[in-house]
Amino acid sequence: MNELKEIKFIDIDGIKLGHAEDEIGGTGVSVVIAKDGATGGVDVRGGAPGTRETDLLDPSEMVEKVHAVVLSGGSAFGLDASSGVMKYLEERDIGFDVTVAKVPIVCQAVLFDLAFKDPKARPDKEMGYKACINSETYSGDINGNIGGGFGATVGKLLGPDTSMKGGLGTYAVEVNGLKVGAIVCVNCLGDVIDPKNSEIVAGAFDRSTKTFLNSENILLNNINKEKTPFKGNTTIGIIVTNAKFTKAEAKKVSSMAHNGFARTMRPAHTMFDGDTIFTMATNKIESDVTTVGMISSNVMEKAILRAVKSAETLYGVPSLKGLASFE
Repeated sequence: MNELKEIKFIDIDGIKLGHAEDEIGGTGVSVVIAKDGATGGVDVRGGAPGTRETDLLDPSEMVEKVHAVVLSGGSAFGLDASSGVMKYLEERDIGFDVTVAKVPIVCQAVLFDLAFKDPKARPDKEMGYKACINSETYSGDINGNIGGGFGATVGKLLGPDTSMKGGLGTYAVEVNGLKVGAIVCVNCLGDVIDPKNSEIVAGAFDRSTKTFLNSENILLNNINKEKTPFKGNTTIGIIVTNAKFTKAEAKKVSSMAHNGFARTMRPAHTMFDGDTIFTMATNKIESDVTTVGMISSNVMEKAILRAVKSAETLYGVPSLKGLASFE
């Protein structure tokens, strides 16, 4: 029987990963670079997305490959980080050849972290460029308060005062030469659940009683009341694989990977989340889209759990690791 072996996310053929943060402002950016290009797909399920260059990933559009995908904080302001990624790639002659220049194809999704620390601190061109530079030497497997997940929080149905720390998570596996990994910035409106026992891992948290409030119960108990939930959310991620796929197949992988969101976040894909998953296929090995999609949903699930389990309490926002000592 073939078994899945855990590997580092950066062990997937044809990619590099870089992070950068503004630790004082409370935001950050992560970038996955494929200098030789990767077949791209995307599936946007949330009702409030902030994205860049998702239209060209439609299977009917001309461009086949992307050179980088960016995940960042900063809400729509954070889309500026892609300019720094484009600068970095152009300097290295990486991009779609249009004869007079090579245009780097850079996609991006953002999350809302403006209420975390300083609302004037946003990922910009400089931070995007710095993340690319850092990708040249990054060899770790750091999760939690890093990159695009630095300012992420979860459980915000009642606002930031009952939120807990989210973060960035990665998880990757290999089986018979096939490699599939997930990177995700967890910043959801709802709670993060462990699918094994349906218990809340992190979410809406009463800091005085030190108890979880259960976001689904909050919604049910206020079913006849006007909904005014906190609007600053969104979980964003990327599936990376060394499989050979078309854009249509890459999109299907993104679609199946959303099962990982649904298993671990309750509720997921709300009108107040911009939940988005990209897929990057580096086209090194033949594989079946259904198999990769199945694995993708599993690694995304594990990456989400790793993000919140690795996060540290920051700026007074409690993390799972810090609950025991949180005052």
